[in-house]
Amino acid sequence: MTAVEPPAGVARPHCGLVAIVGRPNVGKSTLLNALVGQKISITSRKAQTTRHRIVGVRTVGDAQFVFVDTPGFQTRELGRGRAALNRTLNRTVVASLADVDVVLFVVEAGRFGLDDAKVLALLPPDKPVLLVANKLDAVHRREEMLPWLKSMAERRDFAEYVPLSAKKPADVQRLLEIVRPYLPEQPWLYDADALTDRSERFLAGEIVREKLFRLTGDELPYTSTVVVDRFEEVDEPDAGAAASGPHAHPRGPLRRIAATIVVEREAHKAIVIGEHGERIKRIGSEARLELERLLGAKVFLELWVKVRSGWADSEEHLRSYGYE
Repeated sequence: MTAVEPPAGVARPHCGLVAIVGRPNVGKSTLLNALVGQKISITSRKAQTTRHRIVGVRTVGDAQFVFVDTPGFQTRELGRGRAALNRTLNRTVVASLADVDVVLFVVEAGRFGLDDAKVLALLPPDKPVLLVANKLDAVHRREEMLPWLKSMAERRDFAEYVPLSAKKPADVQRLLEIVRPYLPEQPWLYDADALTDRSERFLAGEIVREKLFRLTGDELPYTSTVVVDRFEEVDEPDAGAAASGPHAHPRGPLRRIAATIVVEREAHKAIVIGEHGERIKRIGSEARLELERLLGAKVFLELWVKVRSGWADSEEHLRSYGYE
């Protein structure tokens, strides 16, 4: 990647890659979105929502933070039917650690289990690792945090200890200030107003997948995904006109998006569609509204559901669906 010239007045730019790692469901994507200041990584209660390496960018003064959100490392036995997917996700995590300047190791405040320990063992010994104890707001007995932090210090010589809640802006700002000294003095990698390296097409597929997971809950298995078949920008006569009303936002070119929800069984297809097609209509409606807010443009979204048995255990299918 080529360096980017910082604006005038930034004589000594700092820039660094900051990996965000941890087991599934510790709040890595929520933390990334808070650090960047805008939603670029999807979240849900379903384990392993994040499946790709997603870069989020935050530029403050002379410092550019390049955050790398990773899938939660799969430490359990590779389940039947998804071994290839789990291997791919784990490769993504390990590869993301190779060139970073600092690592944010995210755990739940006051908790540390076998899965956390397995992830900790994978972290490179030559990188500064900051222990980020997330979900501090869920800890009811704060006096228990000090002995817990002392026990964590026995596991590794962490560069910093940062208890926080990713939902509190003051905590997120404090984390940025703690990370700042670990960014080397070097040119920026992105423009000052950049938020992510991912395309609008990619973000569209992720938002549909988020709504899919949120609206199906535990009914739909882990082995479901979304493929964007078409993403077009269409200039319309009124596309540049400002919308009116309480939900007004600037209008760019109309986006026409067609996406396929891929499931493994006919029964799963029925779950996604729902009775009289109500569930897939709601998935599409909620995804469209969020995409319009994100893209600042009107969106036409079409959704389809297809059955592809065994896709999560097929390296060929994984590559064709965009998994690295």
